[in-house]
Amino acid sequence: QVQLVESGGNLVQPGGSLRLSCTASGFTFSSYFMSWHRQVPGKERELVAFISSAAGITRYADSVKGRFTISRDNAKNTVNLQMNSLKPEDTAVYYCKAARGPFEYWGQGTQVTVSS
Repeated sequence: QVQLVESGGNLVQPGGSLRLSCTASGFTFSSYFMSWHRQVPGKERELVAFISSAAGITRYADSVKGRFTISRDNAKNTVNLQMNSLKPEDTAVYYCKAARGPFEYWGQGTQVTVSS
C-alpha cells in the first residue's frame, strides 16, 4: 500500500522557519522524483520545489528561491522541505508528491500558517 505522510506543519510568525518532512512507503522511493506543492482555498495547487531521484537536480518556484531548500534521504525514504524567512503568503496546505512515468502519488497535506 502506497503511503506518503507529511508532517511538520505549524503556525509560525513571519520571518520564522519550519521544516516539513514526507515519509514514503509502499513503492521504490529512490526511483521516484519527489516534489512539494502547496494550495490555498480557491486557487490551483502550485509546485514549490522538485528534486530528482538521485538528488542531483533541484528546482524551485521563483517565489521561494533562496528561502526554501528541498532534500531527500533515499535510505530513510524521506523528502524534506526547509522553509526559512517565511512570509504570510507562504500560508497554504503543503503536499508531497512522488512521480515516475505514468505513476504519481500524493500525501494528505500539512497546514502551514504564517501569521503574527
